[in-house]
Amino acid sequence: MLKKIKKKKIVTVNKKSKFNFFIKKYFTAGIVLHGWEVKSIRQGKINISHSHIISRSCELYLFNCNIQPLKTTSLINFSNESNRNRKLLLLRKEIDFISQEIKKYKYTVIPISVFWKRSLCKINIGLAIGKNLYDKRQDKKNKILKRELSRVSKRFKI
Repeated sequence: MLKKIKKKKIVTVNKKSKFNFFIKKYFTAGIVLHGWEVKSIRQGKINISHSHIISRSCELYLFNCNIQPLKTTSLINFSNESNRNRKLLLLRKEIDFISQEIKKYKYTVIPISVFWKRSLCKINIGLAIGKNLYDKRQDKKNKILKRELSRVSKRFKI
């Protein structure tokens, strides 16, 4: 009997991450969440577009990630916690590598996407360097040229 392998179910993607940053290396990390946060993420009520990751005392934390509480949960205990700092779960080697890269090369660590792997909530993060305005312009030009080239090649069947 063959086991059915489930694919990743992507919840949200930071669309501006590749536009604003050169991403050098990707990592996959787990997130420490409360029960109500898991339910909210299952319904897609998470925003990672303005969040970032910081290294503190040999641990990585996700800052400014907004998870909206559900209407069915009582808001008495959770009013301040929708924007709390969440610990990321990585291997010690990966945490040390990321910390060294941040100190040595002044990299920024940004979240790229949040997804489900089986019943676990995971996050893709990337070591990145910020783009300048001229880099963004050049990327737009390259994208337009690539699109035009594909149109021409489709027309003439090269």
